[in-house]
Amino acid sequence: MHSESKTITVAQEIQFTNTSDVVLKEILLNDWNNAYSDKKSPLGKRFSDEFVRSFHLAKEEDRGNTTLHEATTNGQTVEFIRPENHPDLLSVKLANALLPNETVTLKLNYQVKIPNERFTRFGFKNDGSFILKNWFLTPARLEKNGFVQYSNENLDDIANANCNYQITFTLDSKLHLFSDLNTVGTTESETVKTYQLSGNNRNDFDIYIETKPTFYSYKNGINEVVTNLKDRRLNEIQKALVIDKITNYVAEEFGSLKHEKILISQADYDRNPFYGLNQLPAFISPFPDSFLYEIKFLKVYLDKYLKTNLQLNPRKDTWIYDGLQAYLSMKYIRDNYPDMKMMGNLSELGILKGYNLFKADFNDQYSYVYLLMARKNLDQAIGDDKSTFIKFNEQIAGRYRAGLSINYLDDFVGENKVPLAIKEFIAANKTNQTDEKDFENLLKSKTGKNIDWFFRKVVESRDLIDFKITKVKKNDNSLDVTIKNKTHTNVPVSLYAVKNDSVVYKQWFENITKDSTVTLPKTDAEKLVLNYHNEIPEYNSRNNWKSLHSFLGNDRPFKFTFVKDLEDSKNNQIFYVPEFSYNLYDGVSPGLSFHNKSLLDKPFIFDVTPIYSSKTKQLIGGAFLTFNQNIREDRLYNIRYALAANTYHYAPEAAYVKVMPSISFSFRDLDYRSNRKENILFRHVFVDREASAFATSKDENYSVFNIRYLKLDSEIINYYKLVTDVQVANNFGKLSGEIQYRKLFDSNRQINLRLFTGMFMFRSTNSDFFSFGLDRPTDYLFDYGLLGRSESTGLFSQQFIMAEGGFKSKFNTRFANQWMTTLNGSFNIWNWIEVYGDAGAYKNKFQSPEFVYDSGIRLNFVPDYFELYFPVYSKNGWEIGQDNYDEKIRFVITISPKTLISLFTRKWF
Repeated sequence: MHSESKTITVAQEIQFTNTSDVVLKEILLNDWNNAYSDKKSPLGKRFSDEFVRSFHLAKEEDRGNTTLHEATTNGQTVEFIRPENHPDLLSVKLANALLPNETVTLKLNYQVKIPNERFTRFGFKNDGSFILKNWFLTPARLEKNGFVQYSNENLDDIANANCNYQITFTLDSKLHLFSDLNTVGTTESETVKTYQLSGNNRNDFDIYIETKPTFYSYKNGINEVVTNLKDRRLNEIQKALVIDKITNYVAEEFGSLKHEKILISQADYDRNPFYGLNQLPAFISPFPDSFLYEIKFLKVYLDKYLKTNLQLNPRKDTWIYDGLQAYLSMKYIRDNYPDMKMMGNLSELGILKGYNLFKADFNDQYSYVYLLMARKNLDQAIGDDKSTFIKFNEQIAGRYRAGLSINYLDDFVGENKVPLAIKEFIAANKTNQTDEKDFENLLKSKTGKNIDWFFRKVVESRDLIDFKITKVKKNDNSLDVTIKNKTHTNVPVSLYAVKNDSVVYKQWFENITKDSTVTLPKTDAEKLVLNYHNEIPEYNSRNNWKSLHSFLGNDRPFKFTFVKDLEDSKNNQIFYVPEFSYNLYDGVSPGLSFHNKSLLDKPFIFDVTPIYSSKTKQLIGGAFLTFNQNIREDRLYNIRYALAANTYHYAPEAAYVKVMPSISFSFRDLDYRSNRKENILFRHVFVDREASAFATSKDENYSVFNIRYLKLDSEIINYYKLVTDVQVANNFGKLSGEIQYRKLFDSNRQINLRLFTGMFMFRSTNSDFFSFGLDRPTDYLFDYGLLGRSESTGLFSQQFIMAEGGFKSKFNTRFANQWMTTLNGSFNIWNWIEVYGDAGAYKNKFQSPEFVYDSGIRLNFVPDYFELYFPVYSKNGWEIGQDNYDEKIRFVITISPKTLISLFTRKWF
């Protein structure tokens, strides 16, 4: 190994046996390190799709690659190629066909350039350390008489064949090596240190090379654990006790580890932390010190344990890995911390006790996180290929749903049969390569119940589960209960009779595909509840309750809660939240929002926000009603019906009222990872304005029917947006279109282009109020967050909105009442410093067309949130040398935090 050049020279010998039933003419090798060599590799494409800029902007010395110098089989030089679109695979052509059960000796000489660890946390670190994973050439997994061809997409799911390893590793004498392979010998001189490593029946291993050793070894009767998992609050003895507790627990539940040694690193945890715990600020510690370390260690240990013990296809059968990890994590909490809450000790604070977020059990977060995606209509079938998952599903929601599903099956089957089947399945994997069908057959052999629904309706589909009690009829000695299957997904459902929050009895019901009436014994229970213990990953549990003593049919009372909370199935929640708004005419205006928006999306949403205008001493604000209709299996995935109304001041002492009914249709690609979106909006905007001497138009009252079509395709390298807009009112009709395009080049330079064109279909008004704006729209539809919309001079008139003409300089004629076409462009010269230029033509009635242009410097601090434009040269001349230049500077500022938040959430959804 060459530390300074970050390279490793490899002389490798592979004894390859054809374990398939067909003749092989080539051997496919995984070369995942070479995925770092090209921005356009599958790895680079995934980074771009998830808006990760670091890989595209990286310097050449930070990238990785593999250079193969020579390949021979049985001493004869052979050819090697990389399959098309797979730069991280290597196909070695055999000199002679390899028959089943025959063995060939393959010798390889190559050099590996290690990438920077900042891309994936694997690679070289700035302190001289190395984290080596998937860095050398390995035979790909043979499956159904063919090699599995998976590219590196940063999913940690390399499909290697099981191998026996013998490795000699030489490095600088000042460095220290740690691995989950066995160290069978070391030799050291003044300049170099050599390690002899070995390991049998393995599909992967890790090597950590450090300048200062951070790993410690813990041995017990189960196995040896080598770890550098950080926790400053525990001493080594406390850590040893936690490790002993978890390794024994996992061995008892799942069986022993296949190998005697396992490596648990901080890098593994950082790649895939326990989400929720990792979001808490360092100064907040609501959990016991040992518990935090326990959860972190359990998370990584289970992940490494399952990847070591299971010989499944890691990309195709990922739900089994994820499901077993989440399932045992939940069981560990139930067995060891049954009273632990989701927010730890914070639930004991009196001021927080009324919140469901702080009353919820620790394991409730698994269901809530799954529902976060299901309610957004972004959930995916857990049995799908891992590479098709959007990031939030791949790392969080899909894993949790898989664990919830296995827990669901376990509760339904009962008698501890599912845990026994899991244990047998893991044991079988120690010697045999398996797949999902083997797991299914083993589970079915353990029970006489029909569990086809689990694989067909839970694993293989994204069908929602939602049951509801619609009616209860009381008889002398029994209850007739009508259960409605709202989604028609044929899966079992549990029904509880509850009194004083204690279960009187529980019963499972099957084959309820429509309204069905079941008969229950009459007891002194207070209520009947479906899925009371949340064992079913259900879409909506708010309709699961039926009180046997309700007043006027009100099964759930109303509950008013400050700010926000988790969804509460026992109450109808109304939230009240302080609000602040600002514009020049209303000033800083406090208000209070009343709404039903919990942390999970709901089909029906209302929000009423009365606000006090500090300048006018009047009540302003708004209200809206929204109903979202999600469509599950189609490009059209959402229809939104809305009614909105608001009133603010648009000029000094002059208010407007806007009422807008609308319906929108949202479309997406059936490949959920695609960033392509389409939307069609139909709305009718009614505006009633008070007359004002400051207003630019006397058109106080008007209504506009608007149809808008949006098509968007966005990622780091390319961004494309198309908008077409039709507006029809009594005195005008307009048609406009806009195309935006952004390109990030290999040189890391970026160009932004925008073309706008608009024309009047008819017009019968002399006011420019409805005309196209060259440098700022009049915003008669009140769509934009203009702080001083009626200002023509002063600071507030300098606010810039990228709409219509998009010019930054102001000219004598600022509006067009016939047609306008403009081109806006910018090009970055260093980080957030860009040069911009605009050019266009417009025509007003009874005037000749006019051509205009401008240019200047753009400081793009936070896109769409905070930007500054400094005009330099335009049709006005050299603006930078003219009087009152400070009045020519334009700014973009957005008060709403939603715009900024979207910059961070886009990589997850």
